[in-house]
Amino acid sequence: MRDVVILGSGRSGTSLTAGLLASAGYWMGARLARPNASNPKGFFEDREVNGINEELLRPVTPWRPPVLRRLLFRSQRWLARVPLEVEIGPEAVTPRLARRMRGVVRQRPLCFKDPRFCYTLEAWRPLLPDAVYVCVFREPAHTAASMLRERRERIYLSTLRLDRARALEVWRLMYLHVLGRHSRRGRWLFLHYDQVLRGEGFERLAEHTGAPIDASFPELGLQRSRCADPVPAELEELYRELCARAGHDPEKPS
Repeated sequence: MRDVVILGSGRSGTSLTAGLLASAGYWMGARLARPNASNPKGFFEDREVNGINEELLRPVTPWRPPVLRRLLFRSQRWLARVPLEVEIGPEAVTPRLARRMRGVVRQRPLCFKDPRFCYTLEAWRPLLPDAVYVCVFREPAHTAASMLRERRERIYLSTLRLDRARALEVWRLMYLHVLGRHSRRGRWLFLHYDQVLRGEGFERLAEHTGAPIDASFPELGLQRSRCADPVPAELEELYRELCARAGHDPEKPS
């Protein structure tokens, strides 16, 4: 099995994809985030990996939440908006962060999943020279609707300034970083959420990772947030480029 990094905007199916590989014997981290109502089958994200990515993002996303909410907002940079011209590479890794990063990659094969990798992947590459990458995506309107639902239902996000326009911007910037910077190097597999949910991408995922797939993991009944509202032409074009890389028909009903 090959080392794997799973990335893509939050609420796009990255947890579902990681769940397909969770029983294959991968090291996913020592302390995985607990399931909740949004992801009842688990997130498959290691808190230390999340924390490292938060530290890498902190200098370029200086959030200033109210004092009483400051601790609750910590670790929520999966909703950050990082301009494409901002690059977070190996030079952003301090000696302290380097020690933490070396600590989490000691066990192999590993499978790490975090939406923040859309911004921080270049900083990790020296430690993952043989990893393959899986980018998961979903229609931007559906993703934004799911983000907004998450904000309404999670108390620690309740005062976050997040509307539909900001949620769509998170989606746009994350995939611009993937397509414009990260995917130029390495072995990449692009998967649409529907390809993962309905099994159409299982064979490709197994071939790409060298790992067995748990075909029983997806549950169609857990699919919730949907939105038919149109999105700006730029996002529609970006979505169609992702679909082309995944071999997914964007006109196919979800």
